[in-house]
Amino acid sequence: MNFRVHTATQSSHLETNSVLRNTYALLGLTLLFSAIVAWGSMILRLPHPGFLGMILGFYGLYFLTQRYSHSAMGVLTAFLFTGFLGYSLGPILGMVLRSTTNGYAILGMSLATTGVTFLTLSAYVLTTSRNFSYMGGMLIIGSVIAMLAAIASFFFPSIMMMVITSAVFALISAGYILFHTSQIIHGGETNYIMATVALFVSIYNLFLSLLRIFLIFSGQRD
Repeated sequence: MNFRVHTATQSSHLETNSVLRNTYALLGLTLLFSAIVAWGSMILRLPHPGFLGMILGFYGLYFLTQRYSHSAMGVLTAFLFTGFLGYSLGPILGMVLRSTTNGYAILGMSLATTGVTFLTLSAYVLTTSRNFSYMGGMLIIGSVIAMLAAIASFFFPSIMMMVITSAVFALISAGYILFHTSQIIHGGETNYIMATVALFVSIYNLFLSLLRIFLIFSGQRD
């Protein structure tokens, strides 16, 4: 009996390590691909897909990735999904560079802060093995509140409201990084394609939130 338990535990650890390794490998590739697409979109000055285009593209490609997440096709759809987000990011980056005198510095700070935050949070979960699955419900509620605040700031714009909303989105994104990383190492997420997509979206939202905050404090508004 003890031998069987030990074998099952060892098998579980191997599976978890495999999911973790594949997730970070695919995440690195999709981040690179998305960055290349964003750069191309910015250089070519392609138009932003707009609100409706973002909704259709995001959820359409997300559910398509989820549909094929248990096959090799899921890897392709994951690249399509992250590439679409990169395309939507290009016009935003172009706007920042063209409308600000210190655009490269703002982008650099946003990118560096995002990278340090992701690596720090991931390292914390991996080294401590803490389980953050309890945050799931709170993050969903926080996301809904943040969305309502974002809609309110659109109709009643103020710098303070924009800073608060962006800060809340950044904190929620950081929370999702903790949550999804914890899910991977504790067996809550066994599909590396969906784990990659979840972490990618968290990083994407964190970057945009930090970019908005740095823009505001630099005296610029997007």
